[in-house]
Amino acid sequence: MTKALSTVLRRVLGISTETFRDLVAERYGEEADLDTAWLSFEPVARTLVDGFYMTVDDPRFEVLVPKLDAIDEQMRGIAYEGAGMGLMLLDSLFPWRKRLDAFLAGPGSPYRGLAVIGAGLVMPRIPWNPERLMKRHDPALRWFVMDGYGFYEGFFNAHRTIDLQLVADRVQGYSRRAFDQGLGRCLWFTTGADYARIVAAITAFPAARQPDLWSGIGLACAYAAGIADRDAIGALLEAAGPYRADMAVGTAIASVIRAETDHPAPHTELACDVVWGRDSSEVAEIADLERHDLPADGAEPSYEVWRRRIRETWVVPAAPISSARYESAQEG
Repeated sequence: MTKALSTVLRRVLGISTETFRDLVAERYGEEADLDTAWLSFEPVARTLVDGFYMTVDDPRFEVLVPKLDAIDEQMRGIAYEGAGMGLMLLDSLFPWRKRLDAFLAGPGSPYRGLAVIGAGLVMPRIPWNPERLMKRHDPALRWFVMDGYGFYEGFFNAHRTIDLQLVADRVQGYSRRAFDQGLGRCLWFTTGADYARIVAAITAFPAARQPDLWSGIGLACAYAAGIADRDAIGALLEAAGPYRADMAVGTAIASVIRAETDHPAPHTELACDVVWGRDSSEVAEIADLERHDLPADGAEPSYEVWRRRIRETWVVPAAPISSARYESAQEG
């Protein structure tokens, strides 16, 4: 591969670090708090985009993996997510190579969940039906494809996906729930992790969709963070109301991803402490134990059985900050 392909793709796809900031500004206008939030989110977006184009430029594992592993460990998983994007795109152009499968079975194995999310991120831009990709992965991974799909649609098709609350016809069944988990994760970024914007966006959706949206918020604040604010996380947990345990599920899955890649992060510790009242290693251990002896996919996917088990282990932590007190402090 040469950089000629990534040069063309930058023009065709229009995906760049600046794209993410521009889309948020287009949606909410130029707000000072969004500018501040972007200072924290920019490294996440840059690492994702760089990982994508780095992979497209030269997907040979012996070249790609050392570049990915040279990235700071707190951001390395995001780079592998970008690699999943690049490999999926190349597989769509050259389907006989199956680079993504080889990567997941080989050097990308510790980052499999993130790489599959990355593959899902690029799915709306290629002619493949996501079900085709999902069938290639085990039950623990396949739904991450739709998580990535939902994240992409929330960013690049916000009017259709968030304002009109529409989902593509080809997203059916449990895929719609995984889609909403990714959409919720996207809302963390598109709102600048702002309490009022998050609550307003989620509560505008039908009640049936809100649990998975809150789960996405839990995963985003614990894994990617960008903003580490104990009071804000505590207030969001209370604002989630009957869906607090769903937010806790997302936080727990983030802790599992951190544990599997052995890349701890202060914001993961903070989110686990606020949401679970435990450190991230304890939360990851709880979640991992609930993966044992999962049933085969049936009417309820085994992935959702796992999530339900995690949900049932969660208990309200001691005295999270009240949303009313947080709102009052913000207004003051």
